[in-house]
Amino acid sequence: MAGPFERLSNLEWSLFEDIFPKPPEKRERGMPHSSFRYVLNTLLYILRTGCRWCEVPKGEIWASNSSAHRWLKRWQLDGRLEALHARILGIGQEKGLINWSYGAVDGSFSPWEGRW
Repeated sequence: MAGPFERLSNLEWSLFEDIFPKPPEKRERGMPHSSFRYVLNTLLYILRTGCRWCEVPKGEIWASNSSAHRWLKRWQLDGRLEALHARILGIGQEKGLINWSYGAVDGSFSPWEGRW
């Protein structure tokens, strides 16, 4: 992806849509259900820009930071996050966008303070 992340296009969303369950028709109580597309928009924005949760954009195509975080935790527990990751890697591999012979690790955020 070149440039800032704005949102998933209809084609991009169609690549991931089948991973998510259909939203409930009606909720009895509580907050309205966030669209999974908006949640994914928000999570990809955070990953792309490195912004903090409190800096998530507000608007029609974005989920709130609390909703996005809540769904991220649920998807991690139920395996959907792994399915998303595998799908993204598969698409990148198929298009030749991943160079598996090269890797880099950034240890600047590591809590380890070992001495050599």
